[in-house]
Amino acid sequence: MSQMTSETSGHAVELAAANKKKTSKDKRKKFMKAQKKTPIEKQKMIWGPPQDTQQFSSNWKKLLEIMHTNPDNSKQKTNPKVKKENFQKRTAKASPNSGPAPDSNTPQNQGRTNALKDGKGEEPGKTEHKASKRKLNGSLLKSSKQMTKKKKDEEPTEKKPTEEDLWFDDVDPDDIETAVGQEAADIVRRRTGVKNTDAQSTERALVKERCFEGLTRAVAMDCEMVGVGPDGEESILARCSMVNQFGKCIYDKFVRPTEKVTDYRTEVSGIRPDDIREGEDFRQVQKEVAEILEGRVLVGHAIHNDLKVLLLDHPKKKIRDTQKYKPFRKLVKSGRPSLKVLSREVLNVKVQQGEHSSVQDAQATMRLYTMVKKDWEKAVKEGKLHGVAEKAVRKPRTPKKKKTTAQANTVIAL
Repeated sequence: MSQMTSETSGHAVELAAANKKKTSKDKRKKFMKAQKKTPIEKQKMIWGPPQDTQQFSSNWKKLLEIMHTNPDNSKQKTNPKVKKENFQKRTAKASPNSGPAPDSNTPQNQGRTNALKDGKGEEPGKTEHKASKRKLNGSLLKSSKQMTKKKKDEEPTEKKPTEEDLWFDDVDPDDIETAVGQEAADIVRRRTGVKNTDAQSTERALVKERCFEGLTRAVAMDCEMVGVGPDGEESILARCSMVNQFGKCIYDKFVRPTEKVTDYRTEVSGIRPDDIREGEDFRQVQKEVAEILEGRVLVGHAIHNDLKVLLLDHPKKKIRDTQKYKPFRKLVKSGRPSLKVLSREVLNVKVQQGEHSSVQDAQATMRLYTMVKKDWEKAVKEGKLHGVAEKAVRKPRTPKKKKTTAQANTVIAL
């Protein structure tokens, strides 16, 4: 029984294996047949250039059918703002190295790739970014310049008053100064011949009214200079003014220049070309000033500069220099005080406001001298020229004579 069962089971296994082989073969045959035979629908959808004349019309019909079934999406309208935003987002996200590598074989990119390899050039993304920045900066600068020009054009410029504008005569110049300005008041004063209140007050403080107008024992002098030479550094005489002890002007003349003037120094000296073009001859002025100074006390501020320009000399004991007077130096706390400072601190008077006047400067120095005249002259009698005793000049010691050998032998013999 056992043998019968084993035989039957072996036979069944052989039958199953044979059936499997048949089925696999059949499946292969069916697959190959399916590959060889294409369906009609697939044949209709095959794309390619037409091979026969009949296929031209059929291909056109197929294309129309496809166009009707799948309409073109590109015809749909899109918002241009959305496009710009998407493009900006893409450019912001994209890095300069994220793009495709340039083909070195193409003639357009061959130079760029060589420059990048050598390290001399920059990447195209960076150069474009820099160029756009430059354009933006340039446009901003142009717009800012245009705006500033427009503002300047729009701003109203204040016109200075002229004589034609100030046609009225019955108004006080001081009222005009408070209402319109100083320039308008100066025009009215010049036309009517009225002096400025400041000038009147300074003249009252410096000049004594109803007094002697001739030469006195002491005179004050001041000179104005102009520049000559390549840079106008050297000075020559342009005006010389002198006042007496009471502040009255006794001499005032413009001097014709002996050399070509390169700097008139108008803002300080107040000299203009018309003033000295027909001035007095220098030698004549020098002679007249020397005659006035003879035997008199000369008062001035830094007077050595005035004497140097005049090519004159004066006895030291007859000079009273307000710049070197020691009490004035202590009061102002300066080694070389200016006339402007001394007049403000000692006299309470403002001088040298703008262009200088040699007459007014001479009056200020004389007024400073007369205020301290008694003390100053007393100090001079005591040997104190500038209010302080001058140091005695020491004589150099003479070397002692050495004894000779012959003199020494005679002393020993005695």
